[in-house]
Amino acid sequence: MKLYRILVFSFFISLSGYAQDTKTQNDNTQMGYVLTEADSIFGDTIVLPELVIERHKMSDEDRKQFLLLQKRVYATYPYARIAAERLTSLNRGMAKFTNNKDKKRYFKIVEDYLSNEFEARLKKLSKKQGQILVKLIDRQTGTTTYELIKNLKSGWKAFWSNTTASMFNIDLKLKYQPYEVNEDYLIETILVRGFESGRLRKQEAANPIDFDKLEESWSNKVK
Repeated sequence: MKLYRILVFSFFISLSGYAQDTKTQNDNTQMGYVLTEADSIFGDTIVLPELVIERHKMSDEDRKQFLLLQKRVYATYPYARIAAERLTSLNRGMAKFTNNKDKKRYFKIVEDYLSNEFEARLKKLSKKQGQILVKLIDRQTGTTTYELIKNLKSGWKAFWSNTTASMFNIDLKLKYQPYEVNEDYLIETILVRGFESGRLRKQEAANPIDFDKLEESWSNKVK
């Protein structure tokens, strides 16, 4: 379970790209994106809402499993949301540089920030939470974790990360497919309820999802 921290953290580190041996301690130069203590998930209140079954009756066991999934989604969604924000900021910041030295310095600042901000919290993720995080990263960025690492690091790094993850039943190529996968549909249901209640900070999916059509699709499948 603890070994998954390597895989999840490798994604966030991948956002810092090709940073290697630059020395930029105490460098507070504004480089396209100002990193401050306010940029955190510390303010995300993880409070589970009441479960209201509107259309389908759940057994006690189904209800238990749904609430467990809900807890996992609430624990991992903030990371996926911020990953999307950081990727956008990183691309915006990088667009301002033409000098490789400046790019490396910028990446180093981002890398140090991500390490200090997320490492301790990511270590606490369970294997199942890690699987959900991989799906949510695809939902928020429109790209699998594998592809992000491949694009920002190298194909070999992506292959190695995925091979390691597979040892723990974690597929970094996993996509978010709410129209095809029941668990993903339930995750989307949990997210929509969280957005509506204000318990989750809303961020649109990279590929917009019409929840009414999604519900209708699954209702037809049940019939």
